[in-house]
Amino acid sequence: MNQKLRMGMVGGGIDSFIGAIHRKAAVMDGQIDFIAGALSSNKKKARDSAREQLLNENRSYGSWEEMLEKESILPDSERIDFVSIVTPNHTHFSISKAFIESGFHVICDKPMTYSLVEAKQLVKIVQNSDAIFALTHNYTGYPMVKQARHMVNNGDLGKLIKVIVEYPQGWLLLPLEKEGHKEADWRTDPLRSGVSNCMADIGSHCENLVHYITGLKIKEVCADLMSIEGRTLDNDGNVLLHFENGVSGVLHASQISVGEENNLNIRVYGDKASIEWHQETPNTLWYKTNDEPARLYKSGNDYLCEAAKRSSRLPAGHPESFIEAFANIYVNVANTINSKILGTEPTQFDLDFPNVVDGVRGMAFIESIIESAKIDKKWYPIKEY
Repeated sequence: MNQKLRMGMVGGGIDSFIGAIHRKAAVMDGQIDFIAGALSSNKKKARDSAREQLLNENRSYGSWEEMLEKESILPDSERIDFVSIVTPNHTHFSISKAFIESGFHVICDKPMTYSLVEAKQLVKIVQNSDAIFALTHNYTGYPMVKQARHMVNNGDLGKLIKVIVEYPQGWLLLPLEKEGHKEADWRTDPLRSGVSNCMADIGSHCENLVHYITGLKIKEVCADLMSIEGRTLDNDGNVLLHFENGVSGVLHASQISVGEENNLNIRVYGDKASIEWHQETPNTLWYKTNDEPARLYKSGNDYLCEAAKRSSRLPAGHPESFIEAFANIYVNVANTINSKILGTEPTQFDLDFPNVVDGVRGMAFIESIIESAKIDKKWYPIKEY
């Protein structure tokens, strides 16, 4: 029988959008308790955030180093089982490394690290440990994304020909970082974000979504990036893609497209049929051919694949969305950790979450995009990872 797991969190304090999402998702299925945290690098804010979350005072820490030190000496029956990391990019590697090497499992927000060099190191650290490492590319948690993956693997599209994936947003058009906007401030700062803003933040979701649904790896890219005047990092980009097996593609990501919210969408074309999915209407999936009316698949129905059905919590017609997609990652990680505790093998459904290999592939994609945009050569090969 599974035991309830104990979660700690680094980052995600007051006013953190993503921290709140992670906490709600983690506890949704009753398998995880949020019991400890170093919720801000500012000690006062960390204490205030812990009070807001009703954490016990002796499990509220002023830094992640303090949390690691004190949780490590607690009995196994009391200390956290895993840590959720929801901090800016430049801290992901050091925090992940420290907790893994101290025997804790890790769930980390994307991108996995600040650089490809760090990502390669983290792969080795995870592989040489007994830790479960998960990366929250949450869009893989949607039931209809899992249905799309099943249909590609089942041959319903035939031989793949082309993939088009887009993620336009508009929220960074104005210089919010100059107005004290926390999320804009660190994302536009190379010292904390890394070599990229837009491609690291949402372009990485595009790459991950394509790979999850199709299984294809990008072989080479041709990138055109731009940024708003006064900013160093990219805010918008268009990328031509060459995948293995001769498949071509287009990736567009933008955070300066006026009027767009979170319009992630993907179209996959084969020689028999195509599929189309939109994140803003996530409970539907279109299947199209040249000789039949378009077919609309909807979540919560018995005709869906097993992975899609297992990822739905409500009957058809009751919308599920963003937090539930996150929760699907958390519950699968929890099941996998419990399998390790019980000495049993996790199922293929339990193991259905992004991992360290997805993370290093994503970092290779990000850095290759940036390098491609700097040169006149048409095609730039994806960096080795």
